[in-house]
Amino acid sequence: MKTIFVVDDDPNICRLVSRYLTQEGFTVETFSSVAAVQERLKSVFPDMFVLDIMLPGEDGLAFCRRLRAAHRVPIIFISARGDELDRVLGLELGGDDYLPKPFSPRELVARVRAVFRRAGTTVEKTPETLAINGLQIMPGERRVNIAGREVDFTPKEFDLLQLLVRHAGRAFSREQLLDAVWGYDYVGDIRVVDDLVKRVRKKLRASGSPVQILTVWGYGYKLA
Repeated sequence: MKTIFVVDDDPNICRLVSRYLTQEGFTVETFSSVAAVQERLKSVFPDMFVLDIMLPGEDGLAFCRRLRAAHRVPIIFISARGDELDRVLGLELGGDDYLPKPFSPRELVARVRAVFRRAGTTVEKTPETLAINGLQIMPGERRVNIAGREVDFTPKEFDLLQLLVRHAGRAFSREQLLDAVWGYDYVGDIRVVDDLVKRVRKKLRASGSPVQILTVWGYGYKLA
């Protein structure tokens, strides 16, 4: 599974990009500044950066220059400034692609896949069936089988379960789950996430599944 770091000081952009890339099977982490991502790079290095040019503190171009001194990791620039100079400079500094804001999230996904292909990196396809401990999810058919029996899940229950199974072991915050299941523009109560998790847990227990959704206290949830 490929990991993508999105660095942009606009939280709406981060949520939107994270939502679409996560749905495509990528692991996504978002950061609001170069300083924040630098701290994370001490423990994890991604397979790609989606990097804004205009950032607080060190800008994306300067960060790209430093990255390129030691790494060939793919970089896609995004910027609200549509200046040709920015685009040319970004590519000359080692950027692999450039996308001006506002952009279509689907176009970004297509460019991410294209850059991975050009880099000679195979991008994992969405499997026809996701399986873990006797639980099977058929994403294309939106069906769930547990111990060989089909169990009905509502559309949002299915989306939540599919996300957690696809990224088993990874902890998601309530905000991330809200964005992934309801959409980044949802303005309702975040407690709907807790209610949804309770319903999915109830169905898993009723079906005898050993799969558990664990609470990560003070943060969110993950699949055991």
